[in-house]
Amino acid sequence: MDKTMTGDLLAFIRRCPSSFHVVRTLTEELSGYETLSEGEAWQLRPGGRYLVTRGGSSLLAFRVPAGEWQGFLLAAGHSDSPTFQIKTGGELQGPENYVRVNTERYGGMLYDSWLDRPLSAAGRLLIRTPRGLESRLVDVGRDLLLIPRLAIHMNRKANDGYAYDPRQDLLPLLGLAGGPSLSAIAAQAAGVREEDVVSSELSLYLREPGTVWGAGEEFVSAPRLDDLQCVYAALRGFLAAEEGRGLPVLCVFDSEEVGSATRQGADGTLLRDVLGRICAALDRELPVEIHHSFLVSADNAHAVHPNHPELADSQSRPRLNGGVVIKHSASRRYTTDAVSEAVFARLCERSGVPVQHFANRSDMAGGSTLGNIANSHVSLNTVDVGLAQLAMHSACETAGAEDTAYLARALQTFYASGLTAHGDGEITIYFP
Repeated sequence: MDKTMTGDLLAFIRRCPSSFHVVRTLTEELSGYETLSEGEAWQLRPGGRYLVTRGGSSLLAFRVPAGEWQGFLLAAGHSDSPTFQIKTGGELQGPENYVRVNTERYGGMLYDSWLDRPLSAAGRLLIRTPRGLESRLVDVGRDLLLIPRLAIHMNRKANDGYAYDPRQDLLPLLGLAGGPSLSAIAAQAAGVREEDVVSSELSLYLREPGTVWGAGEEFVSAPRLDDLQCVYAALRGFLAAEEGRGLPVLCVFDSEEVGSATRQGADGTLLRDVLGRICAALDRELPVEIHHSFLVSADNAHAVHPNHPELADSQSRPRLNGGVVIKHSASRRYTTDAVSEAVFARLCERSGVPVQHFANRSDMAGGSTLGNIANSHVSLNTVDVGLAQLAMHSACETAGAEDTAYLARALQTFYASGLTAHGDGEITIYFP
């Protein structure tokens, strides 16, 4: 196990309590990359390093090769995770002298994993300024809220598959009447006056730090492994890669957990806008470059469950620490086809990275991810991959401690490579 990388992964997740903090953390890690504004003309130069953000929660970073290049080499993950978003107006007074927070579910979540655990709030505030408005990130950064469950004496069916009512069972307790308000706490944490806060976008997060555990320290558990484990691995591969024969792009989109249909999501125009502007600035034709491009859509996959192995497909059985998982779906909810599978498998082989495969059991519906959504706007060869994990969409998820390094190594090789598509199904790979 690469203990340094695993420790860095957990530190990265700790710095990212919201999708807005993910983008800030990535920007800090991409020190030396010039931030481009979508509202200004772009002047790009060979050897230049650039990043673009949208909505404060999505980011694309890219490098223009100093030498000849053809096509884009893209890896994509997402910045968001299932959580509870705090509604405008926030606080609920009562019953008795309790003060609760009014929340709404964001994404598909395992409700009971959030109960009786210390929670905090993070996101962004919009602040009034003399010129208009300014966005300010905020992380309360302390144990602030908790969603208490009913005692077994008051809910004898708690262990029999209890159906939670989000408007009654899942509202977090903030404090007692007379205490500081949530808006005041958030303003203080952001270092601004409460009266200057015009609006807010806050969500809850689990305060417990991630940990490495197991008889041989083979497992890692943390909040938001889906999909920050892939985002972190893609970042490491992107930064470590030497110049290849393609233009490398790191893509991190928001809103994946709610369908991606936002201006900062993969179902928006961000990817096509950025690739189009790169081509325009460098006097390239977008359709030609897209033809020679490749996208690795990286979002975690389901491992075989130790207590329910029967729920996995009889042949597609990813295991923790078994390497990168290539995901398949006949309905194309995952975009992997024979061509993209073969290309990525060759890259992993070149990297010395083991490969596993995932497909849903034939009588069970599965989810979808970024690949097919992005392809509806920019059609290119795409493979859907991930790292095997347990308890996906729990407040605390579990994965293999070795697998982060596998994906980082595969993507380092990918970003340092290049592709030429001669026709449908015939591709030359320029390995580093």
